[in-house]
Amino acid sequence: MTARMKLAPWIATIGLFVVWELACRLFDVPEFVLPAPSKAIAALIEYWHAIWQNAFYTFWVTLVGFGLAVVFGLALGLVTGASALVYFAIYPMLVGFNSLPKVAIVPVLVVWFGIGTIPAVLTAFTISFFPIVVNVATGLATLEPELRDVLRSLGARRIDVLLKVGVPRSMPYFFASLKVAVTLAFVGTVISETVAGNAGMGHLMLTASSSFRVPLVFAGLLVVAVMGVGMYAIFALIERRFVGWAFRGAATA
Repeated sequence: MTARMKLAPWIATIGLFVVWELACRLFDVPEFVLPAPSKAIAALIEYWHAIWQNAFYTFWVTLVGFGLAVVFGLALGLVTGASALVYFAIYPMLVGFNSLPKVAIVPVLVVWFGIGTIPAVLTAFTISFFPIVVNVATGLATLEPELRDVLRSLGARRIDVLLKVGVPRSMPYFFASLKVAVTLAFVGTVISETVAGNAGMGHLMLTASSSFRVPLVFAGLLVVAVMGVGMYAIFALIERRFVGWAFRGAATA
């Protein structure tokens, strides 16, 4: 990766904030409508203690829900992709479940488990579960029939084809899904905290918006965005470490 490519995301981000700041100042946008980045950063510094506590809560709740999604999503994806019958039987249900708005599921989870951590964990789980299952199942289901026939003709059992060829082949799909799923997990956690939470960034932003402290709301949004980008970058590094063989040329960058 060239130095220009490494600097490009930083330059684009800084440019976005500069344009945002100038637009708010030139058009004299009211603070309660759209605060300038400088106002959001000032709120971030002023309320750093509350933001830190709630950000840490959101972070570990998201990781728990995401961890459950990885375990169950990988297991179900392997089962689904290994059998064409199971694939066609389960896939419509997965699509239907993923089509449900997660904000509508949160009240049901509150009835079952009460307000607090469990609904947030389960919402993060449900919203990040689908990409992992689909990608792993797709990686297995798209195994070339010719390759499978050759291996079977050489004496390989079905389980051997699955473990020695199918699973390694599905790993690039799996690690690619982790980058998407971890960002979705943050979305699920914040949704649950906003609808029925007593802690976390969603709860903090809801409380701030109810008292028209919009700069604090945007400070919270920036913190959630930074956590999401950070986790995405971590899993991108893990992806390159474990399945770098699946990338060629410029795609490695």
